[in-house]
Amino acid sequence: MPALWIAHVTVTDAEAYGKYAELAGPAIAKHGGSFIARGGKFVQLEGKERPRNVVAKFPSVEEAVACYNSPEYQEALSHAKGASERELMVVETSE
Repeated sequence: MPALWIAHVTVTDAEAYGKYAELAGPAIAKHGGSFIARGGKFVQLEGKERPRNVVAKFPSVEEAVACYNSPEYQEALSHAKGASERELMVVETSE
């Protein structure tokens, strides 16, 4: 079953986070992920609002988690740590 990688982000250091974004995209694509939403307009109905919201679709939960744990993504993530406040989850879709 396909899965969605959903991130809610507040960027605190735009330069460092830019390096994360530069590296994360190829790592996500390498694991079959494709972006559905990156940044656009949103309406916060409940919970903590984060100004940046990203959704990527993967072939499976397992592939999304493998991406997260991959050396390529972990290298990207090293630039996001300390440069952002984030929540990230993977959710299996019903497709």
